[in-house]
Amino acid sequence: MEQKTENEISYLIRGAIFKVYNELGPGLLESVYEAVLSFELQKQGLDVKSQVPLPVYYDGHKLEVGFRLDLLVNNKVIIEIKSVETLSKVHHKQVLTYLKISELKLGILVNFNVDEITKGIFRKVNGL
Repeated sequence: MEQKTENEISYLIRGAIFKVYNELGPGLLESVYEAVLSFELQKQGLDVKSQVPLPVYYDGHKLEVGFRLDLLVNNKVIIEIKSVETLSKVHHKQVLTYLKISELKLGILVNFNVDEITKGIFRKVNGL
């Protein structure tokens, strides 16, 4: 199986986000977007895991503190899904923290509760 780069995966994710948004529109629960986006990405041959536990290592100890990634695509790209009136700074920082903890390079924060989906997609990088 051909290994896709983070940027190639990101391109496919953006396309899937547009398709899901155009089909469903804004205002649904995050869990609905998560399920549909996961299905759409799997249709495109990507490996998608939902609600992936993310342990935290602190002072040499593994702590099960309950972080969960909404979607993890090809074990390379994190997707954090929101359906909120307004994204706050903490939502952006959350994705950067997930990238740092997981040592992954690319995360996509998407807020489906927007008038135009282009305004709801944010790319977050960790040394990419």
